[in-house]
Amino acid sequence: MANVTVIPAKPRQELQRLEATAELRVCAYCRVSTDNEEQLSSYEAQVSHYTDYIKRNPEWTFAGIFADEGISGTNTKKRVEFNRMIGDCMAGKIDIRVRHSFKRLIPSIF
Repeated sequence: MANVTVIPAKPRQELQRLEATAELRVCAYCRVSTDNEEQLSSYEAQVSHYTDYIKRNPEWTFAGIFADEGISGTNTKKRVEFNRMIGDCMAGKIDIRVRHSFKRLIPSIF
């Protein structure tokens, strides 16, 4: 059985303190699970959209796009960019991560 490490979200007060004192460092995680042509088009659209979305917000600092192409979501071992993003979050380089889910944005605060 695999070990799971839980990364607790920053409390709302911590996020409010960050917002009041500095620009938030924001990244996005993009992924498609297969390499068929339709999903690759979605992958490219995700990367483009989230790059623009983050850079347009004057209160955010762009912390990068992390993107895994054509890799299953059932296991993180081969998701190189996901693991790199988690490492940056753990190192304090990222404050918020945005991702596409069910046709809406879900902010995830690390």
